[in-house]
Amino acid sequence: MNQLSFENTAAFDVDAQYTFTPECPKELPVAGGTEIVPALNQQAKLARLRVGSKDAHSPKAVWVAHEIQPMFSEVKGDNVDIAWNEHAVPGTKGFELIDGLPRPAEYDFFVWKGIELDMHPYGACYHDLADQMSTGVIEYLKLNEIENVIVGGLATDYCVKTTACQLRSAGFNVIVNLSACRGIAEDTIASAIEEMKQQGIVIVENIEQLQN
Repeated sequence: MNQLSFENTAAFDVDAQYTFTPECPKELPVAGGTEIVPALNQQAKLARLRVGSKDAHSPKAVWVAHEIQPMFSEVKGDNVDIAWNEHAVPGTKGFELIDGLPRPAEYDFFVWKGIELDMHPYGACYHDLADQMSTGVIEYLKLNEIENVIVGGLATDYCVKTTACQLRSAGFNVIVNLSACRGIAEDTIASAIEEMKQQGIVIVENIEQLQN
């Protein structure tokens, strides 16, 4: 792969929050979730802009799992699909970015998503599931003449995959850095990687592959 142009490259930290790590075991813990920080910081050094996102969910959201509505059960609505454990509630540890990452205000652009009680987006580029209501990050990147986006975060098989596919559909050259990601399950990670490849997204094991 040809070396990326620093001026035309952005790094995207997708939902790198404690809610997706073993430090919040009652939320949506992903094995090794806290281990991605060095790789995220490393990929950011190749980029002129660093953007990020956070899940920001109310405990009263319609998709929150409970006894009658268990995890992964269907939830009806235009912008929800299945039930998930309560997670990423503002004011809790799960909402916070993992230690070692910048604070949200230190990023060049930042997205908070899933604030509405009846909306549970996965990708960071749109607030809705139909990819119609932009969060502004695509427009921001295009305004700054970004061509390449290096993506990492949590989790590989959900929010990282969806964000990467949204960016690719918007015309960016997208690279997913697996060393900066962790996923929920081997089978869904494998299918997510295959889906991303089919859309023309470049998958690398680590950032050194971009520096050769």
